[in-house]
Amino acid sequence: MSQDDVTLVTGATGFVGAAVARALHRAGHRLRLTTRPGSDQRNLSGLPAEIVPLDLADPATFAPALQGCRHLFHVAADYRLWVPDEAAMRRVNIDGSAALFRAAAAAGVERSVYTSSVAALGLNPSGAPADETTPIRPEHHLGAYKKSKYDAEQAVRALAAAGQNIVIVNPSTPIGPGDIKPTPTGQMVRDAANGRMPAYVDTGLNIVHVDDVAQGHLLALEKGRSGESYILGGENLMLRELLALIATQTGRKPPTLRLPIAPLMPIAWVMEQIANITGKTPLMTPEILAMARKKMFFTSARAQATLGYQPRPAAAAVADALTWLRAEGLLA
Repeated sequence: MSQDDVTLVTGATGFVGAAVARALHRAGHRLRLTTRPGSDQRNLSGLPAEIVPLDLADPATFAPALQGCRHLFHVAADYRLWVPDEAAMRRVNIDGSAALFRAAAAAGVERSVYTSSVAALGLNPSGAPADETTPIRPEHHLGAYKKSKYDAEQAVRALAAAGQNIVIVNPSTPIGPGDIKPTPTGQMVRDAANGRMPAYVDTGLNIVHVDDVAQGHLLALEKGRSGESYILGGENLMLRELLALIATQTGRKPPTLRLPIAPLMPIAWVMEQIANITGKTPLMTPEILAMARKKMFFTSARAQATLGYQPRPAAAAVADALTWLRAEGLLA
């Protein structure tokens, strides 16, 4: 393979990574996709690509995967809202990412796109949409995942400042086809579509179609500035509004019971203690509830003005997610 036509995508078996790989294929890129042993590879079905092993916890796998690549899309991450071992997540999301980009520089990779997250960004206390420059406060980064993504983005920024060509993108909350694991948001969509969410908490999210996030990655490769970050978001909705969208499209009644967060805290604490013993992911934790107190609203104005990014309405993302769930036999 020549260095002119190989694009490596990490995390291509995952929700966002698979969407990025599909978008790259449509754009004519010659793909090399990474997997870990035991990964569910259904999202790679039908994609003409070379499949290679890569484990962010094992830097010895980096150089063979990167050999002969012109571009790198680093999408892989340990994405869990609760982990029994925070250090293991940090080794993957921070140390593994920094080591991968150093290996990319050594391999002669021309340009890279790093998939960060809005979890790494600040929030406006007023609930107004935040952007890439919103000040970051310690209370914004509750939980191991948010902390690891913030620190990972800072490490990547340092590499870009030192001269490596890396563009950063910050997806918000993607919804759409191919969420096979599923992500926490994907599980919520499944539960709501199947009538298993009779209540909600008063929180806000920025909902975006996963294919728009993927297209934003390609635009970042083409038009983004090295060391600059771009929010790839969509529509800001209260959780009750998202659940109402899902209910409307599935012929169900939207939930009307709003749960206050404070009385749930003791229950969440007990659930977390049980999870610490069993290792099974809890339904909620005090940190998850603390995050739910905030309106996680964002604006993609920079990506729209600079990259030409054009996200579709949240209703379209919900519709495509439900179509895929029906096709997979996952709706009652």
